Amino acid sequence: MELQYSELADNIRVITLIGSLDISGVGQIETKFTGYGAGEKPRVIVDLSGVTFLSSIGIRLLTINAKSIASRGGRMVLLSPMPDVRSILEVTGLSQAIAMYDSLESAQAVVLA
Repeated sequence: MELQYSELADNIRVITLIGSLDISGVGQIETKFTGYGAGEKPRVIVDLSGVTFLSSIGIRLLTINAKSIASRGGRMVLLSPMPDVRSILEVTGLSQAIAMYDSLESAQAVVLA
């Protein structure tokens, strides 16, 4: 699992994940992922376009961090999940708790709102 981090205008943080969000993958990136969502009112876009597999521990990582960010007045959204990953997010109901967008522009607009 690979994690890439960048920042856009207006302090929007983009976390790009590449690989499998399974027990091994989550173990490799969990501390960094959580750290990038730290602070007051963080605006975080999680790019899932490179995630090929999502297990229950990956769902847990996303859920816990989204709740933590929201509790500090911030917002986390998901960007461009692959079809198989999108299907898992929809079946588990996570797509109801964490908004998903297919374009960076849409995701940016929502985290700034």
